[in-house]
Amino acid sequence: MKSDFLIALTQLAAERNLPRDIVLSAIEAALVSAFRKDSIETGQEISVKLDPGTGDVSVYLLKKVVDEVENDLLEITLKDAKKYKADIEVGENVAYEKLPASAGRIAAQTAKQVVLQRLREAERELVYEEYADKEGEVYTVSVQRVDSKQAVCELGRAEAILPLSEQIQNERYRVGQKMKVLLKSMERSVKGPELIISRADDDLLRRLFEMEVPEIYNGSVEIKAIAREPGARSKVAVYANQEGVDPVGSCVGLRGIRIQNIVNELHGEKIDVVQWDENPIVFISQALSPSQVLRVDLVQADLSATAVVPENTLSLAIGKEGQNARLAAKLTGWKVDIKSDTEMAGKEPVVPITVNKTAKEPVVSTEVAEAIIEEIPALEPESKVEVEVKAQSTSDIVESIDEPEKDDTEVVADTEEDVEPATEESNKDQEVVEAVANLDLPSDKTEDTETATEPLEPVQSAAELSEEVWNIRKPAAPVDPGQIRFAEDIEELYKNGPSKRRGTRKRRPRTNKTARK
Repeated sequence: MKSDFLIALTQLAAERNLPRDIVLSAIEAALVSAFRKDSIETGQEISVKLDPGTGDVSVYLLKKVVDEVENDLLEITLKDAKKYKADIEVGENVAYEKLPASAGRIAAQTAKQVVLQRLREAERELVYEEYADKEGEVYTVSVQRVDSKQAVCELGRAEAILPLSEQIQNERYRVGQKMKVLLKSMERSVKGPELIISRADDDLLRRLFEMEVPEIYNGSVEIKAIAREPGARSKVAVYANQEGVDPVGSCVGLRGIRIQNIVNELHGEKIDVVQWDENPIVFISQALSPSQVLRVDLVQADLSATAVVPENTLSLAIGKEGQNARLAAKLTGWKVDIKSDTEMAGKEPVVPITVNKTAKEPVVSTEVAEAIIEEIPALEPESKVEVEVKAQSTSDIVESIDEPEKDDTEVVADTEEDVEPATEESNKDQEVVEAVANLDLPSDKTEDTETATEPLEPVQSAAELSEEVWNIRKPAAPVDPGQIRFAEDIEELYKNGPSKRRGTRKRRPRTNKTARK
């Protein structure tokens, strides 16, 4: 009996996750109900003592000690009560008779129901004591069942309810899914304590940041404000209480690893981390990120602000369906009106200057250009020419040197009578060009300038040309063996033989499948 009772008592306590003393008290209360229903008169009180070591049950009838007895079944005088207990006082109960510890079938069923009921009540009371002061904490729960109005989740030994109003709009839950929730409230009900959890509360985002960012947990970085539209986007304003700490960088983490863990937990919700500032102008400008803010005008009377942004970032500042503007207003506590610079100025926006980063920088420095100018006056007095340096790169200077004069330098007169005054000016220009060409300048081109000094030969007609001109047997440029550029190369290829012989490919045997195709 001893071993069996202890084994059953220990097993029941382990299954219910309850202390053994509570289970023992529940069994004693069940036995009291069973014996009161089966063995005593109506109105009589009994006491049951259960020995956990031996498992023996002792049942006693109780009477109340009074000065004058009015009901013999319920009351006893002080003189008679001292026979059972010497230090008894008036008003106390005394056990005066021991009943046999036997009960019928109905009493046993009653005891079973009472035991189960008392165990459930004990569980609820323990749950209430465990989570009474834990509101605002984050827990990991497992989804047990889902319906149209709520999701019931397992939270330790208790069941927590995730109502529709506390769910993220686009989230879908499945049985067995694990997720982090915020314990929002706990209420007593007929069925025991009712735990309400949330996935849409702003404090859930705050606690997730405390879990992922050590600087926030130890107080180096403080979260000043949170504006959240659950499942879509959130903005968090942070401030560094310790000098030298970057609040935004601490929250984002190396390569965004910290903020990415929070985003993954919230199933892709976008999070903007901005730096808090006591100056409302700076704070509103930060809150409207990622848009650029040109100016912020404040009206202290009604806490309203007008933010001026560039025309090309107006839609970015407002956000999708006004989401960015709403979150900025909620984060700062100001009514924010966003306008473009064009609307405020009443004119077309100025097109910003774009810099082509791929363009090459000039390779001719100012010193080289000055050296060119100093070299030019060193010529004879009659050949001095005013030169305007317009080149910005070596390629411009070299191109001006390499380009021959079309009218002056290429035409050579046969007689002195054909030389015009314009030819004399061109000769002076040619001397200037040659002087510039003799300078040692960095240049991308290596070709030297040449001028025609001999008269041009008369061009022969096609009829006067010899036949050897037309018999071209070889290409002008060397070609690889086997390469065909002209029709004459075919004959050369057959004389020397092909350089590489193409291999023959074996045909696959024809099958019924290929035949059908």
